[in-house]
Amino acid sequence: MDAPPELGLTTAEQELLDKFDRRAPQDLPLPPFAGGAGACCWLSLPCAVTRPCAPSCCSYDDYLSSFVTPTDLKYLQSEGAARRIVELGYMHGGGELLRREEFEGRKAALAAYREALLCPKPRQLLSAGRDLSAHPLLRALADRELPVRRGMLATIVFLRCKNARGQEVSGYIDLGQRLTADEAGMAAVFALQARLLPQPTDLSTLNWTSNRLDSCASANFEVVADPATGLAFKNKRDRKVIIVDPEAPSPGDYTTWTEVGTDEYDQAVIFDHVIGRRT
Repeated sequence: MDAPPELGLTTAEQELLDKFDRRAPQDLPLPPFAGGAGACCWLSLPCAVTRPCAPSCCSYDDYLSSFVTPTDLKYLQSEGAARRIVELGYMHGGGELLRREEFEGRKAALAAYREALLCPKPRQLLSAGRDLSAHPLLRALADRELPVRRGMLATIVFLRCKNARGQEVSGYIDLGQRLTADEAGMAAVFALQARLLPQPTDLSTLNWTSNRLDSCASANFEVVADPATGLAFKNKRDRKVIIVDPEAPSPGDYTTWTEVGTDEYDQAVIFDHVIGRRT
């Protein structure tokens, strides 16, 4: 068997290759492949060849050397020649080996993935870079986005306004839930492309025109209907209760409420709960 010119074999290496070509497969020694069942010769494809480049392969030459067996070196007597034969698909490859550019591409992708795990980039805030100076409510929510995302603050937003149909609606919105479950919607809100409105999936929503009331627990709060205090919300992390009744003497432990003056809503109130230890 004549090797292609690009292989660059010496005369002695070509003679060794011809020597292998003249031998019958049954005369060739079997390598100690795990699970080989004695059915493959030393030129057979190991089951591991279909795997992508292993993390232990620092270079493409190391990758090629991982397919060279001691039996190969016994007959070829040159690791460099064995690697070149493997690269051209004449040994332990069958055309399924990674090309050099494919290997380098996967290696670079793996390095980038590991770097991303070790040094994650900070998450871009949806409100970052937005000019909200003319929108008091959105500016207040933008100030709270970072601590809410970090789990330091749990914020409930009460809104009373008109919906797209002109119906009066009011509702309590878990800001953290909206930021994670509806990123596209909140991005549009901060970009001034949409209004922040109560939805049936929020903590509590009342349509004053149809008298429809919806309530739904979120990832951060449970809805509590207390006959004594009225509607309230219990934080799932520290179990503290946030009382939203404006007539109550206090909104609860570690909780403050702030009414935002804005012309965009009939009423806007923000309840901020500093998350503490669970009791």
